[in-house]
Amino acid sequence: MHFGVFIEEARPGLTDVDAFRETFEAVDAMEAWGLDCVWLGEIHFNPARSVISAPIAVATAIAARTKRLRVGTAVQVLPLNHPLRIAEDAATVDQLSQGRFEFGIGRSGAARTYDVLGIAYGESQARFLEALEIITEAWKGRPFSYAGQFYRFENARVAPQPYQKPHPPIRMAANTAETFPLVARLGLQLFVGLRDLDIPELQESLTSYRRAWREAGHAGQGSVYLRIPVYAGVTERGAREEPRASITAFFRRHVDLMRATVGRAGAGPADRRAAKADQLERLPYEEMLRTRVAFGTATQLIDRLAELREQLGLDGIIVEPNPAGLIPPEYASRSLRIVAHDVMPAFR
Repeated sequence: MHFGVFIEEARPGLTDVDAFRETFEAVDAMEAWGLDCVWLGEIHFNPARSVISAPIAVATAIAARTKRLRVGTAVQVLPLNHPLRIAEDAATVDQLSQGRFEFGIGRSGAARTYDVLGIAYGESQARFLEALEIITEAWKGRPFSYAGQFYRFENARVAPQPYQKPHPPIRMAANTAETFPLVARLGLQLFVGLRDLDIPELQESLTSYRRAWREAGHAGQGSVYLRIPVYAGVTERGAREEPRASITAFFRRHVDLMRATVGRAGAGPADRRAAKADQLERLPYEEMLRTRVAFGTATQLIDRLAELREQLGLDGIIVEPNPAGLIPPEYASRSLRIVAHDVMPAFR
């Protein structure tokens, strides 16, 4: 099973210099400890939360300092840039890494980013689909023209071409019931999480993904990676209490983000989104532990992740090591070391 690590947050109060230093120190540890991939978020106009606004640039720096570790986007927000530029940038990091790049894509739930850039969030899905079509066509290596609703050009040929053939693995994020069958029809592998969905809801959505995958005539059943907060403690009490403040702040902030898009075009039915925000706000810590995270000793985490693999049909775990950034760095580093040395081998 794939074991990756998701990097999006900076610890509160860090300078930009220190935020990047800590990111690269974590990457060096992942390289040394045998983890499979580092996955980079894309956050704009929120310096208190993240310095990773240019994930392709950060991925290039990571590729240059590593030899084995794969590097991916989780996710590249396709509607925010011209797809021909994205195709060039992604193919470049794939070349520079000699085929260690993973292309995770989505349209993001951060409507404010679209507002700042002057792009209508209600257009995000249509823009996403046009961008994906253009990028995959550009990676075929021949001149082509395109005339869509948002993008028009004549006789474009992209260089470089990707190192991996026909292109880097493409994996798409899905959070709503409507998106899962769309991802399947597109023939794309899947990112899922437990922010907006609990485990029973995710099981139902994955059933629809796999049904649509079969109906579209694709081979196999699709690949599913789960992004989930993971904390490994030395003791049961430590595993439970040490991440409490951070994960509580993380979900409280996520409730605010959900409410900010209620009623926005492109964000799904307003009543459904408001109800989910209300449900998450009322979620007690005990229920959070049961349905949204994986916290425990190494032995407990092996059991927990094995159970999730069976319930959801997973072939990958993407660890969120420090949601909200409030876990002390020495504890977060110790946790990841336990995952790499004591948990991950049980799934190899």
